[in-house]
Amino acid sequence: MEREKRYVGIDLHKNMFVVCYLEAGEEELKRYEFSKEGIEEFKKDLRETDELGVEATTNARYLVREVEEGVERVVIINPLQFKVISTSVKKTDKEDAKVIAKYLSKEMVPEVRMRSKEEQELSSLIVTRDKLTKLRAVLKNKLHGIMNANGYVSKKEQFSSEKSLERMMELKISDTSKLEIKIIIEQIRSLTKSIEEITKGMKERGEKLKGYKGITSIKGIGDVSGTIILNAIGEIKDFKKEDSLSAYFGIVPRVNNSNETIRQGRITKRGHKIGRTALVQSTLVAIRYSPYLRSFYDRLKKNKGSGKAIIATSRKLLGIIYRVLKYELEYEDFSQYKLKEYCRDVKKYKLAMI
Repeated sequence: MEREKRYVGIDLHKNMFVVCYLEAGEEELKRYEFSKEGIEEFKKDLRETDELGVEATTNARYLVREVEEGVERVVIINPLQFKVISTSVKKTDKEDAKVIAKYLSKEMVPEVRMRSKEEQELSSLIVTRDKLTKLRAVLKNKLHGIMNANGYVSKKEQFSSEKSLERMMELKISDTSKLEIKIIIEQIRSLTKSIEEITKGMKERGEKLKGYKGITSIKGIGDVSGTIILNAIGEIKDFKKEDSLSAYFGIVPRVNNSNETIRQGRITKRGHKIGRTALVQSTLVAIRYSPYLRSFYDRLKKNKGSGKAIIATSRKLLGIIYRVLKYELEYEDFSQYKLKEYCRDVKKYKLAMI
């Protein structure tokens, strides 16, 4: 006799995970260690017809790669949208696993995309570069503070050149301040070297990404920003329309709807933070080359200020990126707003034109 389909809810933690096996309304709970041995034990308890649900966490991808070939389906759950667990009255590991299994059986869990190992590794590289860049900025700010405390007027930007850093060691300041400056400069140099190495690795991997040639043909989007944005987007086909991509980047306004009153607030900032930063930085460069984007930005800046204007222009640029990637196009002349087609479908080309 054929068994009923089984739904498996997994509540995953750093050192262990609790599993709820839901079959024909009956629940069975088990606990496993998050280790190679524990995962092997879990795999032995699985069936080919099982459907698994697990929230997206840092170690979820490893678990999924280990078990996905031995089951019918694995659903990666979006933890921000799946609020049932976080708002449940009874908050325990067992209850969380039960809730996942229950809602999985009813097809009521919001799925999140599962990225490939290469995409995840590149994403990790991008995050590391971002952290190192921010740490270097903190140290430069510290140098700026030491200079001011010793009566020297300085600008944070001047600490980017090697000559400026060398001149600081020649200043007439106390031995204690000189020691502090010496150590900070050494760290800045080390960070700069590491950032350059990571940036080189990002570029090499970015060139292999689908759509790289198209996105970097847009003036304002360079090798680094193009790699970051492409990695953030992943498969463009996952986004049915431009608005979905804008929401993913967190550059859509919050909307408060009460009775007949609709108010739009600040952007959500719930999307891909590093990708959003790269997009805004690219927009600041792009408005120097595109009369179309420049006039759009200037018009909004006059009425709403530079902050809101640059975000709206970033959303406009993201729309261009969306079409370039979706229809496999590249820019031939940004200022004239011409698109160079490298796919043969003329209909696609016409749809992409603005």
